[in-house]
Amino acid sequence: MRNRSQPCVLAVLVSGNGSNLQAIINRIESGELNARIACVISDNPDAFALTRAKTHAIPGIVHTYSGFKGRREYDAALVDILREYGVELVVLAGFMRILSDVMVNAFPAAIMNIHPALLPSFPGLHAQQQALDYGVKYSGCTVHFVDCGTDTGPIILQAVVPVNQDDTEETLSARIQAEEHRTFPEAVRLFAEGRISVDGRRVRIQA
Repeated sequence: MRNRSQPCVLAVLVSGNGSNLQAIINRIESGELNARIACVISDNPDAFALTRAKTHAIPGIVHTYSGFKGRREYDAALVDILREYGVELVVLAGFMRILSDVMVNAFPAAIMNIHPALLPSFPGLHAQQQALDYGVKYSGCTVHFVDCGTDTGPIILQAVVPVNQDDTEETLSARIQAEEHRTFPEAVRLFAEGRISVDGRRVRIQA
């Protein structure tokens, strides 16, 4: 359990637009979330999320894959950056790389990801289209801790979204994303308040 009185130090890893990054920034700036984003790190130098970070005076770091021999070497350099900034919780907000054991072991039960489906259903890419193709009546999003698999870590929070008969991947994605912007900051808040513990695959949340 962490010290609740101090702001939780976050790093947000991104690859694209960064709308979930913005949702977390908004919660921090409103005073609803006692946290501080120490840095935003992107593997994509053109990610709009870096512009969002700059707008809010948050250090933005480009950490591309070029020049590294493999995932473990890339992640080792990433861990060095995170340690330099004193990061407590790593938040994956649309970061399009699977992390290796180097990162997972460096931050046990302290790396969060959000996935646009109700895990364990429809892991991986294009989860919304997977849900539509399968014909489910409900989908949603899942915030989970990261392990070495693909969307297989312990589940923290989920939000349910009905699937309409006329939904497309785009319309379903938009409704799921609205829930992501609510659920992801809430999971970060629970961590920042020291209310999360992990028992095997079960995430326990203190009242």
